[in-house]
Amino acid sequence: MFSFVKVAALLAAAATLVSAENTLTFISQDSDARTLYFTGNPGHDEIEAVKVPGGKNVTVNIPYGWEGNFFSVTDGAEYKPGMLGEVAYNSWGGITFFDVSAIVDPNDHNGVKQMWPASAEEPVSGCEIFPCNFAYYLPDDVQTRATHETDLFCSLGNAASGVTARSLLDLVERNQEDHPFFARDFVTGKWSTKRQ
Repeated sequence: MFSFVKVAALLAAAATLVSAENTLTFISQDSDARTLYFTGNPGHDEIEAVKVPGGKNVTVNIPYGWEGNFFSVTDGAEYKPGMLGEVAYNSWGGITFFDVSAIVDPNDHNGVKQMWPASAEEPVSGCEIFPCNFAYYLPDDVQTRATHETDLFCSLGNAASGVTARSLLDLVERNQEDHPFFARDFVTGKWSTKRQ
């Protein structure tokens, strides 16, 4: 029989897991300073804009269960949405979904580049060099990635060499063989209603 103390300890541990924050670390690959702007899906908290200096990393705490997107604006450039990073943290089954979307502005090749789990190099969404096959270009593309991790990395800008440590060939092999893509309807829960 559980004692009251054991039950209280279990409830406290569960509350800690549910309230644990997620993180999103932005990695600047060049000398341009940028501001990241966040838009929460309806019913989700607003996250304040964050400045990322050129060549620096900045980590943002993201609320539990947050869903939405973000884009960057380079200092001195016009404020307008470009390449989007999209996330759904702590979704069903505790899975975090993420992707890079070129739907709004496929010509933004200086902002959001790639996203991946912080403790692994894969799965990856987005491109080192745009265009590539690992970003959303059309609303029904099957490009969303999934992880059980709650800490994500997002690269910004262009590396000096034009190609980062993730070679395009390795990226193709990892994305196609080991880590599935998910349709947007699967992530939003509309998948089952379309199939009935």
